[in-house]
Amino acid sequence: MAKSWTSLVVAGTFILTSVVSTGAAAPAKADAKIPSFIDESWTAPAGLSNDDKVFGYLEKQKDALQLGDVKQQFQIKSRQTDALSGTQHYKLQQYAQGIPVYGAEQTVHLDAAGNVTSYLGKVFPDAANSANGLEPKLAGSDAVSLAFADTEKETGKLGDIQTAPKADLYLFNLDGKSLLVYVTEVNALDPVPVRTRYFIDAVSGDIVRKYSLLETATGTGKGVLGDTKTFTTTLSGSTYQLKDTTRGNGIQTYTAKNGSSLPGTLLTSTSTTWSDPAAVDAHTYAERVYDYYKTKFGRNSLDGNGLLIKSTVHYSKNYNNAFWNGTQIVYGDGDGSTFISLSGDLDVVGHELTHGVTENTAGLDYYGEPGALNESFSDIIGNSIQGTNWLVGDDVYTPGTAGDALRSLSNPTLYGQPDYYPNRYTGTSDYGGVHTNSGINNKAFYLLAQGGTFHNVTVTGIGREKAVQIYYHTLVYYLSVYSDFSDTRAAAIQSAKDLYGTTSAEATAVANAYSAVGVN
Repeated sequence: MAKSWTSLVVAGTFILTSVVSTGAAAPAKADAKIPSFIDESWTAPAGLSNDDKVFGYLEKQKDALQLGDVKQQFQIKSRQTDALSGTQHYKLQQYAQGIPVYGAEQTVHLDAAGNVTSYLGKVFPDAANSANGLEPKLAGSDAVSLAFADTEKETGKLGDIQTAPKADLYLFNLDGKSLLVYVTEVNALDPVPVRTRYFIDAVSGDIVRKYSLLETATGTGKGVLGDTKTFTTTLSGSTYQLKDTTRGNGIQTYTAKNGSSLPGTLLTSTSTTWSDPAAVDAHTYAERVYDYYKTKFGRNSLDGNGLLIKSTVHYSKNYNNAFWNGTQIVYGDGDGSTFISLSGDLDVVGHELTHGVTENTAGLDYYGEPGALNESFSDIIGNSIQGTNWLVGDDVYTPGTAGDALRSLSNPTLYGQPDYYPNRYTGTSDYGGVHTNSGINNKAFYLLAQGGTFHNVTVTGIGREKAVQIYYHTLVYYLSVYSDFSDTRAAAIQSAKDLYGTTSAEATAVANAYSAVGVN
């Protein structure tokens, strides 16, 4: 557990349209000589518990990882079993002198027979050699105050804060140098929606890094596109509420009435017929996303434990965005030119809610390659729920332009994204290309599902059904905060082996798909 300070102030989170960087650097790399993926299988001695097998495997690999006593430097964060394959998946966190190392997460995997099959993750052997020592001079509350003050220089006085901020103490690798820092976030709605993560030197109080997490992007009723939908509501007295109590801990839909208070007012009707198209779609599509994760993957809501899904429509005026704020999803009505009501596209709803799944599983950092992967997995799974084409946002984007979309999985270059890793964007805008470089992983998924020859590599398609199973398995069980494209290739191949066999055609197809997009 990270050491933390919590106040009574409240903050939030965000997710869909592009953002402009203020110069955030890419994630710090672990030593290039230290492997991030080890696929050496190991049959443990009889009688060991699975926990002991994990630590035994790490002990076996400690020279390669350049670490000492593994039980002092690793702590188990979670243990998961995939019911479909019978595989078991451990997530661990590296510590140095009892302090967690930011981004240094690892996953270790066991097959159905209990043998360890692989390791994936980042370690920082020199983390304890902190340039500013191992004792903070600032309190966590000071770090929170510094972050809020910095944000207010840009936005003015912050108003509606969403969740209680905290300051967690970490050792952070910045450009090859270890620093003791507090990590905190500013998350507010007024005067503008913001969610910024800060890394603050725990001794000097300097802001050493910051970047935005604003990831921008049974009743009956007609939806935004005029189609009639059927969904679950709840009768309370003589009034129907836009509340579904049959799925997890519930699905509830509210209206902000073109204001900015969340969640707003729970929508009600005097009959089972509803006349608010944006609300009809938001509620129905939240149910569809829940059902998809439950039926396809056996996942009970976004956190796997039945998390209540709250949606708010009619946020602000002419608001061309939708976002996930860590506790709920929010939709603008659009300006009628760039967007119509954003809840009217299942791709958008699936994309935003999948960010909630990522936040509760891999936790991919929202910048550089991890950020591009964060966006890509939301595109891939969000688009697969409807599964009718390979376009994202085509139902609500630029209503005056037929066939237009935000992104294309089949041809990312149509919308200014690279589809080949050597052509990736390497600058600092868009937080290192989180919305730009996502096209590379999207293209790999498309090739895996559909097949084709790309850059002289032929991929035999395995179908969208199998492909999305592999990508979900990769996201939930293998990836972590600093996973990059190369890690994802290794993890997706191993996931295909978990699900379909070590010598399967599916595993070969994954390898070929990533080779085709230049990821090795």
